[in-house]
Parts: sequence; structure tokens; C-alpha cells
Amino acid sequence: MKIRCSQLGRIMSNPTKREMDNGEVLSKGAKTYLTQLAKEYFFGYRSEIDSKYIDKGINCESNAIKLYNDVNFTSHKKNEERKENDFLTGECDIITEDSIIDIKTSWSLETFPATKNEALSKSNASLYEYQGRGYMMLYQKESFDLVYSMVTTPNEILKDWDNHQIHLVDHIAPEHRLTVLRYERDIDIEYHILMKCEKAIEFMKQVINEIKNK
Repeated sequence: MKIRCSQLGRIMSNPTKREMDNGEVLSKGAKTYLTQLAKEYFFGYRSEIDSKYIDKGINCESNAIKLYNDVNFTSHKKNEERKENDFLTGECDIITEDSIIDIKTSWSLETFPATKNEALSKSNASLYEYQGRGYMMLYQKESFDLVYSMVTTPNEILKDWDNHQIHLVDHIAPEHRLTVLRYERDIDIEYHILMKCEKAIEFMKQVINEIKNK
């Protein structure tokens, strides 16, 4: 039983002061999320997320990597090597000699963060940051590039009522369709990640035991 890097951000929130005074490490929200994960583990299912955003990310992954390569004059390939340690498991998009690259494909020009400040202000920015920090730990790399990309959305994903104008972007210069945030390894943050993971796994085991023994 391990935490996926993509799940890290969901357990890293801090408990309230009262909860911390009572010795709690995990927030109420984290425990709610971990309870759901424990149920999935015990009953042998995995929640499915039906989302047009996920569909585009899957369908356009190779196009997004090509866009990154074209802009940066690189020839990176999709990584298929999963890593794990005692607490974490994950599979990043791209591995370089000294860094990890993870590419997020935006749904439309409206959702694409065109500047670094806009990217940092997104509600999922911290989730992606912790995902990358998990990758840096697993792959032993010193930096992580979070890349937001915007490529043309396939017609089969779009509905008749969608505004196609904000999905057809091949006419826009490639360099204007990438926004990159870079993060460096931080030992203090990694300590907190490992502490949260340890407590999260303990909590899930408690939930599973409660289900077994009720």
C-alpha cells in the first residue's frame, strides 16, 4: 500500500491548530480522501473519473511532448519506467539527465495558463508541485519542470456547442503555447512528504482494519 505521486497534494494540507494541538498530522480533508482510497483498496475497485479534460490529456500526450521538443530543440520520449520507495509510487512523463518533466495538456485557450503567474494561481498548482516533488524523490533528480501545453483538441472530443475557436491552435506560435514552472529539490519539504505518507498509510490501514472487524 503506497501513495501515488499524483495523490500527494491531497494529503499535504495542514490540520487546524486545534487538531495539531491534539497531535494530528493529517487534516480532516486528507482523512476523508484517504478513507476513500482505503475503501478502493479493500473492495478492489478504483474510482473512475469521466472528464473531457482527462480524455484530451490522454489523446494528446504525444502531441504535447512533440510541442515541447519542437520549442526546446530536444528529442525526449515518453517515460514508461515506474519507480517506488517505501511510501511512494509514480511514473513521470519525461526523464532527463538531471531533471523530471511532467506535461499537462490544457483543455482550451481559456484554461491554458499563458503566464507563470497565471499557472501559479491555478487551484491545482500545489497538487502538481507535490506530484513533481514526489517524482524528484523517486527518480533522484534535482529539479522538476511542470509544463503546461496547449495543442489542438481533436474533433471527436469536442461537442457541437463547444467554441472551436479556442481549441484550434496550430496557427499560434509553438513557443506561445507552453508555460513552464521549475521547482528545485528541497530536503525539508521531502521530510514532510515522507512524514505525511507514513501517517497516511497508517491511517488507511486503520480504516481497512475497521472495515474488516466491524
